[in-house]
Amino acid sequence: MTPLELLAPAKNLACGLAAIDHGADAVYMGAPRFGARASAGNSLEDIRQLCQYANRFRARVFVTLNTIIYDDELEDVSRLLDELADTGVDAILVQDMAVLQLMAERQQAGHPLPFAIHASTQTDNRTSEKVRWLQRLGFSRAVLARELSAEEIAQIHHDVPGIELEVFVHGALCVSYSGVCYASQHGFHRSANRGECAQFCRMRFSLLNAEGWEVEPERYLLSLKDLNLSSDLRQLVEAGATSFKIEGRLKDVAYVKNVTAAYSELLNAIVREHPDRYCRASDGHCEYTFKPDLNRTFNRGYTTYFVNGRQPGIASFDTPKAVGEFVGTVKEIRRDSFNVAGVRSFVNGDGLCFLNQDHQFEGLRANRVEGNRIYPYKMPVGLRPGMSLYRSSDQEFERVLSKCSAVRRLPVSLSLSAIDDGFRLSASCQSRVVSCHFAFEHQQAQKPPHENIRRQLSKWGDTIYACTSVDIPDDFSFFIPNSMLSEMRRQVAEALEQSPVPVSPQPAQIHLEAGPAVPRYDYPYLHNIANHLASEFYGVDGLTAYELKGGEGPLMQCRHCIRYSLGYCVKRGGRQPEWREPLFLRLGDGRRFRLEFDCRNCQMNVFGV
Repeated sequence: MTPLELLAPAKNLACGLAAIDHGADAVYMGAPRFGARASAGNSLEDIRQLCQYANRFRARVFVTLNTIIYDDELEDVSRLLDELADTGVDAILVQDMAVLQLMAERQQAGHPLPFAIHASTQTDNRTSEKVRWLQRLGFSRAVLARELSAEEIAQIHHDVPGIELEVFVHGALCVSYSGVCYASQHGFHRSANRGECAQFCRMRFSLLNAEGWEVEPERYLLSLKDLNLSSDLRQLVEAGATSFKIEGRLKDVAYVKNVTAAYSELLNAIVREHPDRYCRASDGHCEYTFKPDLNRTFNRGYTTYFVNGRQPGIASFDTPKAVGEFVGTVKEIRRDSFNVAGVRSFVNGDGLCFLNQDHQFEGLRANRVEGNRIYPYKMPVGLRPGMSLYRSSDQEFERVLSKCSAVRRLPVSLSLSAIDDGFRLSASCQSRVVSCHFAFEHQQAQKPPHENIRRQLSKWGDTIYACTSVDIPDDFSFFIPNSMLSEMRRQVAEALEQSPVPVSPQPAQIHLEAGPAVPRYDYPYLHNIANHLASEFYGVDGLTAYELKGGEGPLMQCRHCIRYSLGYCVKRGGRQPEWREPLFLRLGDGRRFRLEFDCRNCQMNVFGV
């Protein structure tokens, strides 16, 4: 039976706890340093607390240690690895092979670190050859490139069946293959490979032809919509993916709650359809106070990206910001208000937006709502009848999610029996069995006691347990007061709490002899070597990090293609271009970037000029 894992993000401890409560099988969060989101680090104590809470449900915690590392930081990284070993984390996500070297040193000394090692998507995992190489080194999991199709994922699983495959299913998209984006460092001296991305791809560009004429003026040509593969989970499961990752280590707790709950219910449906083939990777079931709805949380508009092959409409040329759900069209406009044709309801404070006639999104805040008539704080100048309206901030939904919105419970089976001097109540939960003895004089019941005993023993209140069955012998005929039954239930619950869930650390088995020097062209992220350990690992003479020496080659490698998005892909039946290439992107400050269309590999490269 194949366990299916929903992997949720945690900006902080509160988000991590919410993710577990709302159905995550695993959570990933940043270490105090060296994570690919520099502003989303967490203390060791918070990581430890999350591990302890997750263990109750056999859920797991992964820590991101996936930046490139400089030589003067190796000692700090080595110390951090030892500190993480004491927190109970289940795996770390890695980009820099120096971390592998440091872990191998402990393994060779007979003290392997008690966690697995996952290859971050920052290691640019897009081929079977690369994933097989990572497996030989000792990585138990590869986080695949977001750009892969279900068919490509299935091929990797077929070629390398012994490694876990993790795929992104929801959230923000980087326009470049992860790990090979140097645009932020080139333009702003903020390295994406150091967790300091300046979001170059969310900036506004003009598209110029070879003569410098504007083909497209002032648009967000590299900004992608957000990923939403909620309708494609089944084919990803069939393709061989086992971990389904939600992006969002900078998102708030409301986002984590809603998106985690939505995908958890979808995975549960797959498990119910194929109970002989699949199960969830952790224990417990969730009860929600709200109906999960992916359209009612932060999004830039949704795309399935490349999961079904190249598709139009993956980019958001008009805005890099949240658009939200479509809520209707503008009907009638007055001096201080307008009404909306649609079925959605609104409340005071809702954030709304629309695309004006200049292809720019304008936003407004509802100051007062009367039915479908909205009175903004200030009437927007560009609003016209017939325009589509979107809700980017849903106040009612946020209010519901700001409260306790889910309870996750573990199933408990009880067994009651009479013994010489009283009664024994046993509880079975997960792989644990606890028993409590209660001294009490046997008294014959005047009527069959089974119904009342089951009713009282099933009341587990606000604990994390839910009673699924109470086994009582048919010939059991003794009276037990409700107060005694309550005390029996309380003591058994306490015994379960004091009986830890068995945890079996799975340290990585690292095989550095399987990773000889490899040609640089096979692994383009070799530009990210930034310390002597990684340099020795690859057999490269000297450091080659873009951040340290500057780099040759493209600043970005993208599967997104501007020419295709504008309808000029001749290879796929588009119009003949009306320009002479090369094309250039120009920022508002005048800086230009040359585009190269690698049609043989169906890839667009971005170069500095």
